[in-house]
Amino acid sequence: MRYVSTRGQAPALSFEETMLTGLARDGGLYVPESVPTLSEDAIRRMAWGSYEDAAFEVMWPFVGDTFTEDEFRELIANAYDGFGHVSRAPLKQVGDGQWLLELFHGPTLAFKDFAMQLIGQMFQHVLARRGDRITIVGATSGDTGSAAIEAFRGLDNVDVCILYPHGRVSEVQRRQMTTPVESNVHALAVDGTFDDCQRHLKDMFADDTFRDEVGLAAVNSINWARVLAQVVYYFTSAASLGAPKRKVSYTVPTGNFGDIYAGEIARRMGLPIDRLVIATNQNDILDRALREAEYRTGDVKPSISPSMDIQVSSNFERLLFDAYDRDGGAVAQIMDELRSGGRFKISQGAIDAIREGFASGSVSEAETLERIAVTQTEAQELVCPHTAVGLEVAADHHDIRVPMITLATAHPAKFPDAVEKATGIRPPLPKRMADLYDRSERVTQVANDLSALEEVIQEKRAK
Repeated sequence: MRYVSTRGQAPALSFEETMLTGLARDGGLYVPESVPTLSEDAIRRMAWGSYEDAAFEVMWPFVGDTFTEDEFRELIANAYDGFGHVSRAPLKQVGDGQWLLELFHGPTLAFKDFAMQLIGQMFQHVLARRGDRITIVGATSGDTGSAAIEAFRGLDNVDVCILYPHGRVSEVQRRQMTTPVESNVHALAVDGTFDDCQRHLKDMFADDTFRDEVGLAAVNSINWARVLAQVVYYFTSAASLGAPKRKVSYTVPTGNFGDIYAGEIARRMGLPIDRLVIATNQNDILDRALREAEYRTGDVKPSISPSMDIQVSSNFERLLFDAYDRDGGAVAQIMDELRSGGRFKISQGAIDAIREGFASGSVSEAETLERIAVTQTEAQELVCPHTAVGLEVAADHHDIRVPMITLATAHPAKFPDAVEKATGIRPPLPKRMADLYDRSERVTQVANDLSALEEVIQEKRAK
């Protein structure tokens, strides 16, 4: 299996090289040259097998010779051993034909754990074999940072620096990043938005001198391994509801498009997905892009679902690459237009291809709070505001003949203020995190400036 850049000018890489590289040197994102398909029998077996067995079945065709079969099975087992539910990603019915896929039973209570815990295992194995040391730099709108820190904290051959927008994440999200005591992890509060953090991260990768000097690697959803690990729970959930003989649909609350793009990969692998529905909050750039055939950035509006407070959705580039018939030059051109002018038009052929497989919707703050309240009243379930955005959009796109699965992306206790405002109930943290508010914080506030960030990262790495 080889991987190519969405902008067509970087060399094709193996899975190992793709995982360690993250962003391609031409600024593009890596995608597989081709997507393998799974047999109906393989999908059917996932209805009664373990999550770990399904993970091996789904991901093994993509990893090439990076690991032996026994090594990869062990890495998967280690990754999910600490999850708080035997099913890892259990389904819960919340209405007629409406289901929640609970993705918050990992160590940091968010869906990012499914990918990050596995990436931590894979990085550690590969780096030990190669004798290399790297610096992982990530940009987060809330959950990726804590999941990355949890996966890499204390490792001898990895430094971790996480950029997050100062004052624009929940207190629980912040404390999960700022309270770890291990000396190899560093939380950097940037005086800007998530889009600023993500732009600086991409600029660091474009700075070849800095990139090579610190051994830069990325574990954001720009890293293909992140997307790949998230493909698995589409298969396990669909199989539980009758796939491959029965179609299913998914609604995904998304900002950076990685989680729903994983669903698109699952569909290409043979999973009978009827519809993939993009759910956005008041920062509705993806919904507008599908409706208007124009990707146009604006100001980020802080919300009660901060992980979706994004205007530049990186993984959308992967979908555009396929919609433009894998024309890297065309993708590079529209990405240049976005960088220089904050917008680009989507060609008629490309938007038609996207609309064939995706629908979308956006939700206001008031609607989000109302959906949290309704879900608690009618289904006796507390949900986080991101999940509520998904449920609200799912209600508008549900065909009673096809089960609709909404991804529950985070534990409600990660956003207690919003949940309490909507329901009067303040969700407690799990026992293993009960002392989170009592732990000391360690954070470095940094100006919204690339040079300042690179300087801080070099200093942290040197200690």
